[in-house]
Amino acid sequence: MNVFEEFEQTRIPGCYLIRPWRRPDERGLFVKTFHTEAFRERGLQTDFRESYFSVSRKGVLRGMHFQRPPHEHAKLVYCVMGCVLDAVVDLRSDRGGFGKHQEFELSDRNSCILYLSPGVAHGFYVLSEEAITVYSVTGEYNPGSDSGVRWNSCGVDWPTDSPVVSPRDSNFPLIEDARNIFGAPVAGVHRHSCPK
Repeated sequence: MNVFEEFEQTRIPGCYLIRPWRRPDERGLFVKTFHTEAFRERGLQTDFRESYFSVSRKGVLRGMHFQRPPHEHAKLVYCVMGCVLDAVVDLRSDRGGFGKHQEFELSDRNSCILYLSPGVAHGFYVLSEEAITVYSVTGEYNPGSDSGVRWNSCGVDWPTDSPVVSPRDSNFPLIEDARNIFGAPVAGVHRHSCPK
């Protein structure tokens, strides 16, 4: 039995775009966001340790965030209200993919889910009037390992050059400064739209 409609490997190794089955009825909508065996059969981490959600208004950009070794973690992300342009950037230079990035639209209308491997920076830009984004991570938050790269240094095709960005995110170092954190650079761009 397929517990998800589609479980698609993105162009960034170890990162997946998951299209869940949507179950609408007269009451509203029901969506399964996680299934241990579906993740394990793909060799993905399933030991989520913490979950968060953020509420953001239109024009806000959060990112590009990651945790440094030895506290790196996998992340599961989806948008339960509104719509965001979600972006991921590969920082794993030991895999030859440093700097590769990909963009996705996550929304309450498509219910798409992203699974991100450790070593991948993550961020999003809010397209709707407001958005609620949910994250689950396989490691606990570690202030000393909390890090990021500057949102406009990764080659991501953001909708604007002047988003609302926190002082912390504005002061992250450029992507080049992250080259040796996760272990031969190859640059690449691919934008993937999850169906609405």
